[in-house]
Amino acid sequence: MKVDVLLGLQWGDEGKGKVVDVLTPKYDVVARFQGGPNAGHTLEFEGQKYVLRSIPSGIFQGNKVNIIGNGVVLDPALFKAEAEALEASGHPLKERLHISKKAHLILPTHRILDAAYEAAKGDAKVGTTGKGIGPTYTDKVSRNGVRVGDILHNFEQKYAAAKARHEQILKSLNYEYDLTELEKAWLEGIEYLKQFHFVDSEHEINNLLKDGKSVLCEGAQGTMLDIDFGSYPFVTSSNTVCAGACTGLGVAPNRIGEVYGIFKAYCTRVGAGPFPSELFDETGDKIGALGHEFGAVTGRKRRCGWIDLVALKYSVMVNGVTKLIMMKSDVLDTFDAIKACVAYKVNGEEIDYFPYDITEGVEPVYAELPGWKTDMTKMQSEDEFPEEFNAYLTFLEEQLGVQIKIVSVGPDRAQTIERYTEE
Repeated sequence: MKVDVLLGLQWGDEGKGKVVDVLTPKYDVVARFQGGPNAGHTLEFEGQKYVLRSIPSGIFQGNKVNIIGNGVVLDPALFKAEAEALEASGHPLKERLHISKKAHLILPTHRILDAAYEAAKGDAKVGTTGKGIGPTYTDKVSRNGVRVGDILHNFEQKYAAAKARHEQILKSLNYEYDLTELEKAWLEGIEYLKQFHFVDSEHEINNLLKDGKSVLCEGAQGTMLDIDFGSYPFVTSSNTVCAGACTGLGVAPNRIGEVYGIFKAYCTRVGAGPFPSELFDETGDKIGALGHEFGAVTGRKRRCGWIDLVALKYSVMVNGVTKLIMMKSDVLDTFDAIKACVAYKVNGEEIDYFPYDITEGVEPVYAELPGWKTDMTKMQSEDEFPEEFNAYLTFLEEQLGVQIKIVSVGPDRAQTIERYTEE
C-alpha cells in the first residue's frame, strides 16, 4: 500500500479540512504531518461548523485511526480546549486519536518568545499567529526541544531547563510578561494529554501499510508558506510540501501514491508578505465578503486577489500533484469576468516561472475569461456546470497540466462534485 497526500497549493486557507472530511470515507487512517495550532481546518456538515487546529480532520468519520505525526508541534493547553469541545459535541477522541511521541511540545514560553520576537522586528514583522510555532521549531532544529514522549521521562527536569533557557532570552530582550495563567493552563493540558495513546508513529503507519490499510496524509498551511520553497521570509516554520509527509510521519518517498493539491478559484493570503495578484479595489473586497475570508484561528481578514497560476504551477511541480481540487468556485458566481495571472512582469521582462524573490517589482500579467453568472451552490453533478465555468476549468487544466478532479460549490460536505467519474 501507498499513502496519499493532501495539501494546500497557495498561501493556506484553501479548504483542506472539508476535503479531508469528504475523502476520509475512502481511507482507514488520517495522519497530520506538520504545522501546529496556527492552522485552522474548517468543516461544516449537518448544520454544524467545526474548526480543527491540531486534530486530524478525519476525526468525524466513524472509527478511523487519526494520527498526529512527529512533524507536528503541539500546544497541550490549546489541544485540551479543542479536544474537550469535540467530545462535548459527541465525537469520541480517546479511542480514535494517536499522538507521536516525537511530536514537539509548544511551551508557554514559546508563545511569549513569539510575541517578543515579532515586537523586536517592528515594521519588518512576518505576521505570525503568535501561537509559538516558530520558536518551537527553532528549538527542535537546535536540539533543545521538549517532545510528547518526554512527558513519560524526566519531564519536570526537561521542562524546567527549557523554561529557564527561554526566560534568559526574554530577559536579554527586555520583554515584560506574565507566565502565570499560560503555564497553569499548559500544565493542565499536559495532564489531559496523558489520557491519550502515545505512539511511535513511524512504526505504526508503516505497520498499517503492511497490513493493507489505506492512509491519507493531511498537510496544514499551504505550499507558498513552506520554509524552503515559499515566499521566504514570510513563511511558516515547517515543510508544508509533499516531502514533509515523509519527514513528518516517517514514510519513505517510494510509498507516496496520489498527491491531492487543493486551491481556491481565486487567491488569498493572511498577514504580511508578497502577493502579486492581490486586489486593492472593490473587486477584492467583494471576493472577501462573498468568500467570508477571515482566518478560522486568528479571525484576521484575508487579503484577496485573482488566481495566480505562476505560483500554482510552481506548487504543482514541487509537490508532484496528481489530482487537483478547486474550492470556493461559487464565490465567483456573480462576476462578469474572471481574471487569472498567467505571468509576471519583472523589471520590464515577462516571465512565466516563479522567481527567487517576489517581494517587490513584480507585476501580474492577466488573462481574462467570461464569468458564468450562475448560482452553482445547488448543483450536484458536473453535467449542470455552465459552459463558461467549464471553459474556466479547461483553461486551468491546460495551464497546470493536471486534471481538476473535485470542485467545491459551497462550504457543506454535500456541496462537493467529483469530475471524470467515468474513469
